[in-house]
Order: sequence, then C-alpha cells, then structure tokens
Amino acid sequence: MREEMRPVLLTVNGRSVEVAEGTTVAAAVLISGAPTRRSVSGEARAPLCGMGICFECRVAIDGRPHQRSCQIVCAAGMDVRTL
Repeated sequence: MREEMRPVLLTVNGRSVEVAEGTTVAAAVLISGAPTRRSVSGEARAPLCGMGICFECRVAIDGRPHQRSCQIVCAAGMDVRTL
C-alpha cells in the first residue's frame, strides 16, 4: 500500500508555496512562479542539469546562499530566495 504524501509549506521570495512531501526546492521555485536568479551580466538562470553539477539552480535557503536547489528536498517553514 502506498503512503499518501503530506503537503509541505515553505516560502519562496516571501510568497507561501505548498508542495508535496519529497519535492525539490527547484520544483517549488518553478511552481511558485518566482523569477529566476540573474547572472552578473543580467542573464536569467534556472535549473539546467537537475543533478547538482551545473550550479545554475543556486538559491539562498534560510539565509545560506549558493544552495543547489535541485539537490535539496523542501522542508516545512523553509525560506527560499532566488534574487
């Protein structure tokens, strides 16, 4: 029998987002519709490889910058910043 996934509530750029348990932060950012981060030259950046090699999905999580969002599972109360 398969267990039901519980919802997880976190914030992305100050906006509340509810995702299923086990969802990556990268997916939560996409679901939230938040703008992607920008490179130093102003280009939009977003997840590319999905396995933590390219570092294009970096965000700040709970005040810790440069976290690879495709490798981190959402936790209740998490504060994610893309900008």
